[in-house]
Amino acid sequence: MNILVTGGAGFIGSHLTERLLTDGHQIKVLDDSSTGRAENLIQYKNSSNFEYVDGSVLDQKLLESAVKDVDYIFHLAAAVGVFNIINHPLASLVTNIRGTENVLESAHKYSKPVFVTSSSEVYGKNVSDSLKESDDRILGAPVTLRWSYSEAKAIDESLAYAYWVEKKLETRIVRFFNTVGPRQLGAYGMVVPRFVQFALKNEPITIYGTGEQTRCFGHVLDAVDAVVRIAFAENTIGKVINIGNDFEISINDLAKKVIADTNSKSEIIYVPYEEAYGDGFEDMERRVPNIELIKSLVGWEPKRDLSTMISDIADFLKTKN
Repeated sequence: MNILVTGGAGFIGSHLTERLLTDGHQIKVLDDSSTGRAENLIQYKNSSNFEYVDGSVLDQKLLESAVKDVDYIFHLAAAVGVFNIINHPLASLVTNIRGTENVLESAHKYSKPVFVTSSSEVYGKNVSDSLKESDDRILGAPVTLRWSYSEAKAIDESLAYAYWVEKKLETRIVRFFNTVGPRQLGAYGMVVPRFVQFALKNEPITIYGTGEQTRCFGHVLDAVDAVVRIAFAENTIGKVINIGNDFEISINDLAKKVIADTNSKSEIIYVPYEEAYGDGFEDMERRVPNIELIKSLVGWEPKRDLSTMISDIADFLKTKN
């Protein structure tokens, strides 16, 4: 197939692009390098099956020219990362909402299937044991900018679903839970690469808050496998599907494991949320995905454990030093 990947130079996007090229597809990447990096795909620079377009999903004309000649669209372009969202809330909202609106409008104009990537952030402060796709969202006040990313992704989902219901545009929506692996940057607040980066240097590992909050981490290669299975299955059209690993670990235990797995001499230090993110910051105490739906629809479940994730990130970071 001839496929467009928006945000294809980003962390997940570049791994997806790599997988699709390996599977024999013709790939066009649209990326503005705001959080993605062209170097993630440098090995395909001269490939006849690969085209890199430096631009934004906010450029409607450029987007339409990219969409009209493809068979399928993966939409991953987005502003990401807690630090990024809090420091640039308006730009993040515009990118995440208007960008998705542009993609869906262009896809509808040319009748192209769209795969929309969302986030577990839509669940907000819902701390259920196992978050199902149909579970309620629990959010703080709109003026707490921490939740603006959640709001934007929820609007993206609603737009994509409305296009399916009202206009019969073939859409699929996935919610990524904490996805980690090589090429992920700690600069945007991503906890695992940040911990590994400091552990490799034997520098202090900073935990925000008490560290008792829990998360579930999934390997990016498992996530990409899930994306490909969902994207090309008939029974996933018009559905919202969780992608994640349901193994739960506290941030304290994560830090200890990173130190142990990397044979680091790092110590752990704690910084209050207010000091790291500013007054009024809210976080969620846990976030655990229910992955029964994806298992039932496409037979997917995660294969790689946390030790593999830490090792793969460490190996990647060592090549960058």
